[in-house]
Formats: sequence, C-alpha cells, structure tokens
Amino acid sequence: MLVGSSLLCSCGKNAATANGEKPVAGKDGNKYVPYADRTGDEAVVYFTRNLSPEGLIAAYEKVSAPITGKVGIKLHTGEPHGPNIIPAEWVKKLVEKDLPDATIVETNTYYEGDRFTTEQHRKTIAVNGWTFCPVDIMDEEDTVTLPVKGGKWFDKMSVGSHMLNYNSLLILTHFKGHTMGGFGGSNKNIGIGCADGRVGKMWIHTRTGKPNRWDISEEELMERISESTKATIDHFADHISYVNVMRNMSVSCDCEGVAAAPVVTPNVGILSSTDILAVDQACVDILYAMTKEENHAMIERIETRHGLRQLSYMKELGMGHDRYILIDLDNGGKRITAADAAKDLKPFVK
Repeated sequence: MLVGSSLLCSCGKNAATANGEKPVAGKDGNKYVPYADRTGDEAVVYFTRNLSPEGLIAAYEKVSAPITGKVGIKLHTGEPHGPNIIPAEWVKKLVEKDLPDATIVETNTYYEGDRFTTEQHRKTIAVNGWTFCPVDIMDEEDTVTLPVKGGKWFDKMSVGSHMLNYNSLLILTHFKGHTMGGFGGSNKNIGIGCADGRVGKMWIHTRTGKPNRWDISEEELMERISESTKATIDHFADHISYVNVMRNMSVSCDCEGVAAAPVVTPNVGILSSTDILAVDQACVDILYAMTKEENHAMIERIETRHGLRQLSYMKELGMGHDRYILIDLDNGGKRITAADAAKDLKPFVK
C-alpha cells in the first residue's frame, strides 16, 4: 500500500494504544545476562578473525543460501569521509565474487546533513566510494507500510517504497557503538536504516507534539527500533541474512562521520548468521568477554543507553535466539565460545 502525508498523523500505533492503554517499556536494559542464564534453542553463528575482503566473503558464503532473486545489500554508507565504515573495496570484492547483480540499499536521514535529501545522499555515496554497483535510496520516491506483528508501540512501520522491489536482503553491518542505541548491530542497521527518513524514523524517535525530535530513549527506543526491524525481517521471511563486522568500533555511530570518538576497542573479526538476535548477541558477548581495558568504553556506552534491551526485546518478539553455536571458520569449523573469540586481541592501531 502506497502512502503519503497522511502518515504524519497516523504514527503507526497499535490497537492497544488507540484504546487508551499506554504501552510501558521494559526494564533492565542496562543489565547484561550471562550465557548460562539464558534459555531456549541455539542458533548458528560463524566467526572469522580475518578482517579482509576474503574474510568477508568467507563469512557471507556460510549464510548465502537464503539470498536469491533480486538482492539488496543494506549497509551504512556513512557520512562523507567517515573513517570507520566497512571499506568499500571489501564490499566491491564480495559483490564481484558472489553478488554481481546486487544493489546497495539505503534510506535518507531524519537529521539534516549530508544524507538528508536524496541529492545530498548521492553525493556522499560517491565521496565514500560506493560506485561499483547500483545504490538505491529506497525512500527516494515514496513510502510503504509493513505490518509489525506483535508490537506494542507500532502495528505498522513506514519504509522506503523501493524495498518491495527486492526478493532478498543481505544485512551487512559495521558493528560499533551508538549515541542513543548503545550499540549498532544488525538490529539498528535495519530498524533505523530501513525506516524512511521522514516518517518511519520520526515514529521511532519522536513523540507526537514534542519539540525535542530525539525525546525517545533508553528501553522505549530499543523496543521501537526492534519493532521496526521486525517489520522488515518478517517481510523477507526466509530470504534475509546477517553479517556483522567488528572493526574500528568507536562508541560513535558512523552517522557521526569524522567527528566520531576515537576508537579504543580492539578489532575482533567478522560474524555471520541467518538469526539476527544470535549475531548481535554474539558480538555483545565478545565485547563482555574482553578485558576491562579493552571493553570499558563500549560497555559504558551500551549500558548507559540501556542498549541491551535491544537483545531481550528481540527475544520477546520471537525474532531469534540469544543462545548460539559459535563456529570458528579459521580452525576447521571448531565450536568456540565468545571468550575464545576475545582472546589475545591486539590494541587498536589506526
């Protein structure tokens, strides 16, 4: 269903809200749940320490089976000259080898800047080297709404209308910190990155009639992001996969560009899965398994923003599993733990 300006007052809220029952955000988004205290089945997550085009290709090929038909690659193309984004050359080699007909997909930003309008966004895309394959700004022309099943904040989410042109979606994420979300993994890449720049992102960030455009935070923000994500992953069903690159992990998002805080967390590797919760949870578990000297900045950022609520809420919504089998691609497919993946890390060097 194509929609226009009427969405501005619709807000995508669910029936409970319409009946006057105000949703209540969960709690404990600042408290980490150790693996031993989790319940449920295990998903599979693949891991390589090989931070290179070859490592990216190896991680992707383990989860490539669902990626068929017309393929979109959702990644954060970054602000101009952003120092920490996934190198375009890595993605170019992945596309050339495995995804020759794929299109990078993005949406415009909610904040004014170098990706606010489509014209500005395309200039930034060129500056950052995303010129080796088509780039589709999905909300360039219009928006559509996708249902949010089981949500308490939304019953629909507004996304770029071009999303409906794709059969499969590869979520290629630079895992890092985030000013409001605590951390940015696959969930944030979709939840914010697929919501269109004027309506969907407004629903996530801003309460109706409030002068502060960023007045939603902590647990409520994490839940809204996750519900937005659920709309997209339900739409693609069994034709979506996730790759998280744990490299150049500033506490800042790539939306801060050259103003991002200095990186102090060691590089780790690349993780992939067909389970969004498992891949984000594994990245967070690796962070918590690091030494305090290595992880203090990222952990402080995650916990002060209550970012761990992303994980617990995804589990409540049935979006994936927080228990997983971690497969070491560097050692013959051996099962390892997050602590094993965090061993002997080298201090970050720019």
